[in-house]
This record gives sequence, structure tokens and C-alpha cells, in this order.
Amino acid sequence: MSGRADTPAALPPAPPRPGTLPLAQELLPGAVLCGVIALAATFVALVHGGPQLLYALLLGMALHGVGQEGRAAAGIEFCSRFVLRLGVALLGARIAAEQVLALGWPTAALVVAAVLSTMAVGVALARRLGLTLEQGLVSGGATAICGASAALAISAVLPRSREQDRFTLLVVVCVSTLSTLAMLVYPLWTTLLHWSAPQAGLFLGASIHDVAQVMGAAYLLGPVAGDTAVIVKLFRVSLLVAVVAGIGLVMRPRRGAAAAADGERPALLPWFMVVFVALVLLNSMHLLPSSAEPVLSSVSRACLVMAIAALGLKTALRSLAEAGWRPLLLMLAETLWLAAAVGVGVAAMPGWQ
Repeated sequence: MSGRADTPAALPPAPPRPGTLPLAQELLPGAVLCGVIALAATFVALVHGGPQLLYALLLGMALHGVGQEGRAAAGIEFCSRFVLRLGVALLGARIAAEQVLALGWPTAALVVAAVLSTMAVGVALARRLGLTLEQGLVSGGATAICGASAALAISAVLPRSREQDRFTLLVVVCVSTLSTLAMLVYPLWTTLLHWSAPQAGLFLGASIHDVAQVMGAAYLLGPVAGDTAVIVKLFRVSLLVAVVAGIGLVMRPRRGAAAAADGERPALLPWFMVVFVALVLLNSMHLLPSSAEPVLSSVSRACLVMAIAALGLKTALRSLAEAGWRPLLLMLAETLWLAAAVGVGVAAMPGWQ
């Protein structure tokens, strides 16, 4: 027996403390959960029809309890922030300058006036209803530009809060529902007014909220109405970058105060809007391969569906019900204003007779 004391056996490594896991391992559970919900929502939309984003939101809220578990929290937050911004950024691949130029300046002026006036109505009515400026901007932008995508993009440059996230989700629910109703009602309205196919396409592209619903409504009236509506709608989507940049500039002091507490400094133009503009420029100069646009568009849609699922996981259905009737009235009034403004403009434009 040696005179030395036996060397103690090596201790097993201590389990990692929360927050010390490798980044990918930490994000994986929540990201996979959001991906599964996105796939389920896509399947339901393909089989039964209806708004894919709304299905993802409702499924996410139904699994709210699962989302509260610690292992999934980091990935859910990642999807609700970075993946959301990536989805908005990739929307730029769908837009080219020649699409805007093809409309002509009277049509472009009508669409811009409708978008700006709808957002102004949203802000003014929100204050009358006792809601905040941020809530008026999110609801007005969602109605005026491109539905849920615009709501998420505008919300991303506003000061973050639980109440604001809850309101954004309520806007997504309302704008998806109203857009689906518009898809069913507006084509009948254009038929009753005996509008030509170009007139109907202009009206549908400038007044229905979501791109999918615009296509569903317009192509029912034929290829001329459908192609016109899609071009007008893409022009509305292209206005998103200017609207988000303007809101980001105006709200920068408020975001700066919130970000200072986290040791961050808000950028003048968010990175995802920079990517959006870059993709529009590349597409306009024909530097993007023809095969890239459908791929980037599909990736963008997948990112937005995952982001909506993540926001749903963070929100209890009860909290949406607590928002009351005011946001619903606000969204309905904005939708009616947009339809009326565009309808009067279309009827007054002789070039679209």
C-alpha cells in the first residue's frame, strides 16, 4: 500500500445552468415547435382553405401552455423577433420597379392617398376610442398595406410591450377575418356596379388586405382583373418600406428609451427594411435569377407563419378577449374607409373605364 492517499475519482461534469447552453441547442425546442405549428396551419389551409396566418395564430394560442415551458421559451422568442423580421425582409423579392411604373402616376397617386388617409383615420379614431398611437399605427398599417405582414413589420419598430404584442395579435385576427369577408363580398360589389375588368382589378388590389385574398377574389373575375389586382397589390406592399421607415424615425425616441434599458441603440432603418430595399433594387435591375423569386417568396411566407405561431404561443386567448370592442370597431372603420376611398377614386378615373 503506498503512502499516498488515493486520488479521488473524477466528478461528473455539472449540468449546464440555464442560459449557458449552446445557442442552437437553446433555440431548437421552441423553433421546432413553431415549425410544427406552421406546418399544421399550412396543411389546414390547403385542405380546408382560409387564411394560413390565422390558423397558425389560433393553433399557437391553443398551445399557449406548452409555450410557457422554459425549454421552448428562447426559440419562441427567436421566431417572434428574428424570423419575423427575416420574413418581412424577403417580401422585397416580389417587387420590381417596372411593376410600379406600369400602373401610371394617377393610379399610384390613388393608392398612396388611400394608404396614407387610412392610416391617418386609424390614428385619429384610435385616440377617440381611448387607444394608443402605436395601436392606431399598427391597425391602420395592416388595413392600408398588406394585412398581417404589415402589422408585424410595423410592430417590430415600435416599443415592445406585452400589451402591444397582444394588440398586434388581435389586429392579425381581425384583418385576416375582414380580408376573407372582403374576398367574398367585393367581387360581387364590382359586378353590381358593372365595372370593367381593369376597374375591378384596381379596386380589389387597392382595398383587400392580404395578398392571397386579393388573388382569390380578383382571378374569379378573369385574368385581366387578376393581373391588374396583383400589380396594384404589390405596389401597396412596396409602400411598406417607406411607412415602416417613417414610423421608425418618428418612434425612435420612444424605442431609444426602451432600448437603452437593454443596452441597445435602435437603428435609423431596421436591418430587415435594408434587406427589403436591396431585394427590390436587385429585382428591378434583373440581378435576381428568375428561379429565386418563388423560392424567396416561399421562405418569406414560411417565416411569417412561424413568427405568427410564436406570437400565438406567447399569448393566452383570454388576453385577446380582454381587449374589448374598441379594436374591432377601429379595424372595421378603417376597412370601410379604405374601400370607400378606393371605390370613389376608381369610379372617377376615366382611364380605367
